[in-house]
Amino acid sequence: MNYKDQIDPHKLPKHLAIIMDGNGRWAKQKGLFRYKGHENGSKSVREIIEGCAEIGIPFLTLYAFSTENWNRPKIEVDLLMKLLVSALKQEIKTLQDNDIKLNAIGNLEALPKKAQKELQHVIDVSKNNKRMTVTLALSYGSREEIIKTIKEISLKVKNNLISPHDIDETVINNHLYTQNLPDVDLLIRTSGEQRISNFLLWQIAYAELYFTETLWPDYTKNHLFEAIINYQNRERRFGKTSEQLKQ
Repeated sequence: MNYKDQIDPHKLPKHLAIIMDGNGRWAKQKGLFRYKGHENGSKSVREIIEGCAEIGIPFLTLYAFSTENWNRPKIEVDLLMKLLVSALKQEIKTLQDNDIKLNAIGNLEALPKKAQKELQHVIDVSKNNKRMTVTLALSYGSREEIIKTIKEISLKVKNNLISPHDIDETVINNHLYTQNLPDVDLLIRTSGEQRISNFLLWQIAYAELYFTETLWPDYTKNHLFEAIINYQNRERRFGKTSEQLKQ
C-alpha cells in the first residue's frame, strides 16, 4: 500500500526524531558482519531524509551514536566512525541539491578528530540551506545533556548572571544541545524495542511514540509515511480534554 497519498500535509509533525535500531540484528540474520548492518543502515538514512523532505517535515533528528555506544567493541566503534566520515563526504551533494542543513548535537569533542573535522565541514557548507534541518545525535546522551545544562545554569546563578526565581522551561531549553530546535512531535523507534534509551528525554515530554518491528536497514519511505498517518490519527491533548480541543 502506498501511504504517501493519504498524508494530510496540514497535520505533519514539525519535529520528527528517530532511534535507528536493528542494524546489528539485520546483519546477524543474514550471516554478515555487524558492520554491514550499519553500512546498509546508512542507505536508510538517505531514504528517510528524502522522504521527510518530500512531504515537508522541517526538522529531523537521528540518534546516530549514543554515549553508551562507546562501550561497544573498539573495532566496531572504529568502523562506525569511519563509516560516519565516509557518509558525510558522500552526502554533501544530496544536502546541497535538496536545500538541507546539517546540524549535530552531543559531546562532539569525544569524536575522533577526523570525524569532527568532516562533520564541521558539512555543517559549514550546508549552514545557509533552508528547506529542512537534519540533526545527527552523536556521542549523545540525554542525561549527560541535562547534567551539562544544570551545571551551566548553576554557574550563572553563582555568578549572579541569573536569579533562581527566573529559571523556567525557556531558560532550560536555551541551555540544551537542542536550543535551536522545537520540541519533538513524533518519536519513531525501529526493530521492535520499546524504550527511549536516553534519547531527548526533556524534548519528548509530549511527543507521540511509535514503535515498529522493522529493522532499520529495511526501513523505507513507505514505512515512514505509514508512521506519519498513524501520528495524524492520534488526538494530541497536551493535558486538555477532548471537549476542550473541539471548542
